[in-house]
Amino acid sequence: MASEVAKTLRDRRLNAWNEAKALLDRSTEENRALTGEEEGKWSALNSEIDKIDERLKAVLDAEQRSKDTDEAYNALAGRPAEQRGGNIAQVQTELREWMTGGKGNTVMDVNRQTPGSVNLRVLSSSAGGGAGTASSTVPVDFYDQLIAYLIEVSGLLQTGPSVLNTSGGETIQVPVVSSHITGSAMNQGAAIPSADPAFGQRTLSAQKFGSLTQLSRELIDDTAVDLLGYLAMSAGRALGNIFGSSLINGTNNISGGVLAGATVGITGSTTAKGGAAQYNDLVDLEYSLIAPYRQSRSCYWLAADKTIGGFRKIVDGNSRPVWEPSAVLGAPDLLLGKPLVSDPFMPAVATGSTSVAFGDFSQYFVRLVGGLRFERSDDFAFGNDLVTFRCLLRGDGNFGDTSAVKLYKGPAS
Repeated sequence: MASEVAKTLRDRRLNAWNEAKALLDRSTEENRALTGEEEGKWSALNSEIDKIDERLKAVLDAEQRSKDTDEAYNALAGRPAEQRGGNIAQVQTELREWMTGGKGNTVMDVNRQTPGSVNLRVLSSSAGGGAGTASSTVPVDFYDQLIAYLIEVSGLLQTGPSVLNTSGGETIQVPVVSSHITGSAMNQGAAIPSADPAFGQRTLSAQKFGSLTQLSRELIDDTAVDLLGYLAMSAGRALGNIFGSSLINGTNNISGGVLAGATVGITGSTTAKGGAAQYNDLVDLEYSLIAPYRQSRSCYWLAADKTIGGFRKIVDGNSRPVWEPSAVLGAPDLLLGKPLVSDPFMPAVATGSTSVAFGDFSQYFVRLVGGLRFERSDDFAFGNDLVTFRCLLRGDGNFGDTSAVKLYKGPAS
């Protein structure tokens, strides 16, 4: 259940939007543009909404992490509550010992545990540490923290793509139907024509992405510092930035990026606002998608923050804003009734730019190989007395059906 702080922030957000909407309604009723004073107030209210969004997200993230951790610990079936605290403390001690070098430079693999397995495991390492030692597993909540931060910076990963997690990194083929069976009309007694669907394949490989996090020895030795939380945040955001950008733009040898694989559903008709999509463009883009994908639960709008800010000013033929603030804590806002997610790696609005994507993102496959691999080194930055943590992720992305997502393209200049 959401806290009172989150509910209060949500109410403030709705109040700010209602006040901003009233400015639009007034100018529309009077058939005029916003005055300078109204424009200033509109900008101030939108800035307030953005600030509330940041604080609300931080509050909800903190509450969700706390809830996930509690659930992971409580999943230890058959263990009395008073014993769980001891196990938690033991695990945290083991993890800190690894981070401070007490277990040598062993490798730590962060994996999601399979359903039904014990969620909490202490670290183990071979004697002596160093190269060739056995990998270790860590609590599932640390994996969840890493993935949460990775998703946080990639809007695409918030839209519900199909995630394939494989143990090995060999190239895999995802079968897709490239053409479907069609019916035929015939005379009485005539043979029914046979037809078979045509199948194609999409390739998913395993590209490597990595990040380095360096911490001072003093910071590591300070027992009051949440080292696990900081490491999860630093590595998760760093990998989320490079992996998320690659999935959108098809860079770094990604098999199929969103912008390269999706098809243009509509090209804008006016350059009056720098190529930004207008109401008619958004409606045309929505209905350029076939109904099964348009009605899917995984159907989302995807655009950069600044592009989404422009959506707040768009009204339909009845002078109603097409952007709606979410009334549910933690849920995305809506655009023409469909959830709207911000992705910093989507192109900015410009003539000829594909600045908006709309469609069923469950038809986009994200491949992850195993978990995330952590290694520590005391030698890499020895001269600066820094401990270096390396985190590696292997993954890829590609469409199952490129017609599942459509793009808005700004008009040519």
